[in-house]
Amino acid sequence: MTAPASRRAAFVSLGTAVALALTACAGSGGPDVGATKKIDVSTNVPGAPVTLTMAYTDDPPTKALIEGFTKKHPNVTIKPQQTQFKDYVKSIKLSMSSGAPPDIAQYNPGAMNSLVPAGLVLNLDPWAKAYGWDAKFPKSSLEVLSSDRTAKQFGTGGLYAAPGAMSVLGVFYNKSLLTKAGVKGTPRTLAEFETAMRKAKSAGQAPLSVGALEVGGFQVWNALLNVTGDVSAYRSWAYGRPKATIETPAAQKAAQTVIDWAKEGYIPSSSNATADTDAQAAFANGKNTFIITGNWTAAMMESKLKDDVGFFLLPSATAGRPAVASGASVAFAISSKTKHPNVAAAFLDYLASPEAAKIQFETGFMPVDPKADLDAKGLRGEIRSAFGPVAQKNGIVPFPDFASPGMIDQLTPGIQGLISGKMTADNFLGSLQKSWNDHHGS
Repeated sequence: MTAPASRRAAFVSLGTAVALALTACAGSGGPDVGATKKIDVSTNVPGAPVTLTMAYTDDPPTKALIEGFTKKHPNVTIKPQQTQFKDYVKSIKLSMSSGAPPDIAQYNPGAMNSLVPAGLVLNLDPWAKAYGWDAKFPKSSLEVLSSDRTAKQFGTGGLYAAPGAMSVLGVFYNKSLLTKAGVKGTPRTLAEFETAMRKAKSAGQAPLSVGALEVGGFQVWNALLNVTGDVSAYRSWAYGRPKATIETPAAQKAAQTVIDWAKEGYIPSSSNATADTDAQAAFANGKNTFIITGNWTAAMMESKLKDDVGFFLLPSATAGRPAVASGASVAFAISSKTKHPNVAAAFLDYLASPEAAKIQFETGFMPVDPKADLDAKGLRGEIRSAFGPVAQKNGIVPFPDFASPGMIDQLTPGIQGLISGKMTADNFLGSLQKSWNDHHGS
């Protein structure tokens, strides 16, 4: 990523109480020069009372992070404004373009497609340099939050948000069922995972719990895509880089594997009529051997299955390959109209602190700092052990719906078609590429 690389070269170690007199063009980075404004960038939080508003959809961890920051800075008040996920993109576009927008807003790539070009969110590069964020946050977590001025190509240009909590996609498994199926240890290769599912099915168990009525279906394909080939082509496609394509051998193999797993009975025939939450509940109630989902379900899984639930990343064809997994972060951007940009940026910097790491972990997410000293036990300890190498070695890749605003409308029915046998792998990938071309240009 070019922007963070340049910031790394210019990084200067600073104490948190030191103010910088960096007068920067800390605007949106949008095409309208009038959308930028001069801001004296500082890492110092003033002692006078300050009130900020924050628009968000994910709680946890947002409220707990607000409480942690305001406890550290009691003169700062942050008023939360929560919106349901299904309404968030439309809501945040309207509120950020209003005369009284929230000072801080939870990042969403669908919203950024209009907010960044309109100059409604700040380019955070000056604060990233001042605070040394390139040394505090995983590279891949900043990369995905950077974009060009059109907000169509990610992983380049300016930084428009900072991560507040991390997530990772992997495989949860029922330890008792796996033992009853005669499987010893967790699979180390994709072939071993398929063998484990075959043994589970032979033992009368339902191998995979899949909620293909919603996102659970394409999470299976996404996890497979991470391990069926070089992810560089996929990352280019997800980031919207020129001439990128999802019609690759790796993506074709991942899609064909979904078809094959459905034919083998590893994916239940009822999956297309099963909601993601119902699939998670079925697994948590001991009805399936495996489920592919994210760490956001860990608390529920552990409350139901106790010590009988474990976690591993879907393995690749060859054991020992560098760990790669899809993940995302609860991230936050700053309004270009805020009267307190430095205080808002201080909140973003707080997200990489040891105090925030504990909050992120306790609320069911992975900490932004993968090296944070935490008492990680049980299921979440297993997730953290799997996630650490991924975060530290730039192995986090975005989810496929990141690639274009309408991508999820192709992913969900497309995966349903693969499971039902009504769609070929080539037709599925072609539909995804058409959505990409419509947004980015062929």
